[in-house]
Amino acid sequence: MYIDNNFEEFLEDCVTKCNQVQVKEFKKSEIITTYIEKRNQVCIIMSGEADLIRYDFNGNKTIIKHLGKNDIFGETFYPTKTNNELFVLAKKKCKVLFFTYDFIFHKCKANCKFHSFLSENITHLILIQIISLNTRIEVLTQKTIRDKLLSYFNILSSQTLSKKITIPFSLTDLADFLSVDRSAMSRELSYLKNEGFIEQEGNKIKLIY
Repeated sequence: MYIDNNFEEFLEDCVTKCNQVQVKEFKKSEIITTYIEKRNQVCIIMSGEADLIRYDFNGNKTIIKHLGKNDIFGETFYPTKTNNELFVLAKKKCKVLFFTYDFIFHKCKANCKFHSFLSENITHLILIQIISLNTRIEVLTQKTIRDKLLSYFNILSSQTLSKKITIPFSLTDLADFLSVDRSAMSRELSYLKNEGFIEQEGNKIKLIY
């Protein structure tokens, strides 16, 4: 979930003034947090990138969401009853802000801009999160690997307003994100290139259609 460009000002104000939040740094491949029922945690990436990952009972990995600067995540937005089934993994060096959902509604003694921003905009923030989750559902409900790929490419293209897109994953992680077999997805990408739908160089895609 992404927030407007003024958000950095609110974050910095919060970090310097408010004692109701924590800022932590994480190295690549470190676990930032696990999703535990009733902890009521909310997190914001101040810098870096991370993935929200889920393993099912058979050990199959799914990337629920790729997270970047100013994205919000946490148990509040994704409740689960299975401890440690979902976790957030740093894909690059990350700086993350932590606070509880209750913090939004309690008066801030420091009167920080960030706290005021959350109090006034929480409904809007939750709406953006719902839209983000619905977008992922749109991709996953496509019946074929080809349709999943094209649906995801179209979403990235509409977000950047460009036919040239960059996939924020390795191909292995993209397969986990789409919940498809890696080899089958690679074959479908080759078909799309050969049929003139896309041009591909690594994780950079140009849409021809």
